[in-house]
Amino acid sequence: MTESAYDEIADWYDTWAGSSIHGDAFFPAVEELMGEVAGQHICDLACGQGRVARRLAECGASVTGIDLSANLLEIARRHEQAAPQGIDYLQGDVRSLEEVPDSAFDGVICFMALMDIPDLVPTLHTVARILRPGGWFIFATFHPAFHTPRSGEMESPDGWVRTIGDYFTEGHWRSDTRTGPPGKVGAYHYMLSTYLNTLIDAGLTLERVSEPRATATLAEARPIWAEVPPVLVARCRKVAPGQVA
Repeated sequence: MTESAYDEIADWYDTWAGSSIHGDAFFPAVEELMGEVAGQHICDLACGQGRVARRLAECGASVTGIDLSANLLEIARRHEQAAPQGIDYLQGDVRSLEEVPDSAFDGVICFMALMDIPDLVPTLHTVARILRPGGWFIFATFHPAFHTPRSGEMESPDGWVRTIGDYFTEGHWRSDTRTGPPGKVGAYHYMLSTYLNTLIDAGLTLERVSEPRATATLAEARPIWAEVPPVLVARCRKVAPGQVA
């Protein structure tokens, strides 16, 4: 199995991200699109150390967390061992997931991880395959319009502005000025049109989109994210046979 770049930074990432999704600035936008999940079988795709998986289990869902990083999964399993919630964790490459049968899940969540995966097309086709007909897919990722291979921010007389370059250059990028994962292992940039067209080609229908604005502590620490959205959140649906999209 392909190694994950996050294996080398797993402990750092766990400290940086925190063990709980409570208080995350952008997860409320995901929960708003998600709604009630009690009794549903949900996949936390690219689950990392299990922050989202634990929240889903708190909400009454049956949860399977899947990630490529053995070291992040080890952290997630330690949490499960310390406070059992019935979460299953599976190591797998989200671009194929041969271990997972078709139509296995009522819903799939991929929170702030699509930009970590090198191949968007097979990943979204995998999502469609493992979803039951009528199942939902919610993802949150770097907003592709404001995180590009060459992007930054500057203070102007009129306030903070975001600087953007290389929007049309898709693929891996890394920035020495970023303190988060893009500065450690980099990320993958895709144009907005690539995201939308790949979802359509995979058989997923876009239902709702959210562009949450930073507030409170984050807006104070990073005022640019109160000016432009740092994150794109979307809910899609796998259309059932015979159902009109």
